[in-house]
Amino acid sequence: MTAAALAGLLAGYGIAIPVGAVGAYLVAVTARTGWRTGAAAALGVATADGAYALLAVAGGSALVPYLTPVMTPLRWVSAVVLVALAVRAAWTAVRAHRAGALASRDDGARPLTPARAYAAFLGITALNPMTVVYFVALILATGPDAPATPADRTAFVVAALAASASWQLLLATGGTLLGRTLTGPRGRLTTTLASSTLIVVLAVRLVG
Repeated sequence: MTAAALAGLLAGYGIAIPVGAVGAYLVAVTARTGWRTGAAAALGVATADGAYALLAVAGGSALVPYLTPVMTPLRWVSAVVLVALAVRAAWTAVRAHRAGALASRDDGARPLTPARAYAAFLGITALNPMTVVYFVALILATGPDAPATPADRTAFVVAALAASASWQLLLATGGTLLGRTLTGPRGRLTTTLASSTLIVVLAVRLVG
């Protein structure tokens, strides 16, 4: 079980550490809304990673034929959602800056609560089929050493979930520090526009 847990930790960090569009958006959201909301968003990402790790150990290679026909549409949906979020964040920042203050809201009507942040980031991350393909490929590559017993599978999934959560929370902490450091309206506007641009670029790469 120890070996399975170690494998899960490595797998979780392997998929979480490369900061893509979702990671950039997580930092931006935390900088605008604070630690509680950012931490909830981080846990939403980690929950999706953990769910995909569970699917991988439960289904293994049987999942690949079912995912292959829908991977391209899912990538497009993910890219469109991320671009829409980036555009909305940029527009909100510009509008608030012109009004004299950067609002700590994700839209003009409803505040981004921790619960909404969790659900939103869970959904965004779940749209990426490459995560489950990554876990399936990793498990298949280990051959006979892949988690086989219920205890080993549980250890693998829990460790992968913990690894993803720890990294996403680190990103959220970075967003909190960024928000505290760049407290001026101009600084917050600049970082929001920069992060929105980065999210768009990374989203385009999903379908490029």
